[in-house]
Amino acid sequence: MSADILSQNEIDALLSAISTGEMSAEDLKKEDEEKKVKVYDFKRALRFSKDQVRSLTRIYENFARLLTTYFSAQLRTYVNIAVASADQIPYEEYIRSVPSMTILNVFEVPPLEGRMIMEIHPNIAYAMIDRILGGQGTSINKIENLTEIELRLMTNLFEHTLEYLKDAWSGIAEIEPVMSELEVNPQFLQVVSPNETVVVISMNASVGDTSGMINICIPHVVLEPIIPKLSAHYWMETVSKNRKPEEVATLEQKVKESNVQLTAQLGISELSIEDFLLLDHGDVIELNTRIDEPLIVKIGKIPKFTGQPGKVNKKLAVQILSTLEEGDKENDW
Repeated sequence: MSADILSQNEIDALLSAISTGEMSAEDLKKEDEEKKVKVYDFKRALRFSKDQVRSLTRIYENFARLLTTYFSAQLRTYVNIAVASADQIPYEEYIRSVPSMTILNVFEVPPLEGRMIMEIHPNIAYAMIDRILGGQGTSINKIENLTEIELRLMTNLFEHTLEYLKDAWSGIAEIEPVMSELEVNPQFLQVVSPNETVVVISMNASVGDTSGMINICIPHVVLEPIIPKLSAHYWMETVSKNRKPEEVATLEQKVKESNVQLTAQLGISELSIEDFLLLDHGDVIELNTRIDEPLIVKIGKIPKFTGQPGKVNKKLAVQILSTLEEGDKENDW
């Protein structure tokens, strides 16, 4: 059974109607039972296909794994980060969902235009600061009065994550992320227009016993130049196209060193079971090949060359005369 996900505006309107008495729970249940026309909100126009959102999810699943390793080493405690969901919503709706005081890392991603946001839940942010300063990783929400030293430590910690973001994006685009600012109040942050569609990647994060969310906000304007690359078809093509020259050279060398079975076929003869059982030492089997005709030389079971028999240093040998084109003689032999 499928269910529609309400936007923040719809949730606010519904709660307001119930609290003022304009609508009761019974009325709501009755409306759900009735068949009604679904209203389309043009402000929430979906600008990314499910395939493209899945591609972004794969990128940030890789990023989450890299962050887990990085933060575990830096904070010297158990850290786990994993992608929980990916959704596309208006920027205004995203900003209104951000807590009033939180850590907002804003960074540019040249050569792409626009800026991305990495939002760190206050619980996680302060647990990280506490670990850096030698504490147990206890979460105390005091984001509104972070000192200059704490802000500098937080900035340094997350500036180093941009290298891992670059690695995670390397399969799609070569970006050079740069931290532009660190903000604690979302009301002072206007990255794009309120109605601009953004993709929000939500990641569950835990630092020791503390848990919270890390959200990545990616505006449409950032992704617009590379949207065609977010298709599954592009990912499949990239696997076959982007081979490093040294990989090709190594593969070619290994193929050259491979051992293959080469067989010179003197000819073919058909015998009945009776004749085969009566064969004795010194009997002669007549082949279907004339003595002056070239032999078929096979690699494995595939006819590849023509040749003529002979001797080299008193050993049997075959001299290659020509190369068979694909399909030549294959059906005959």
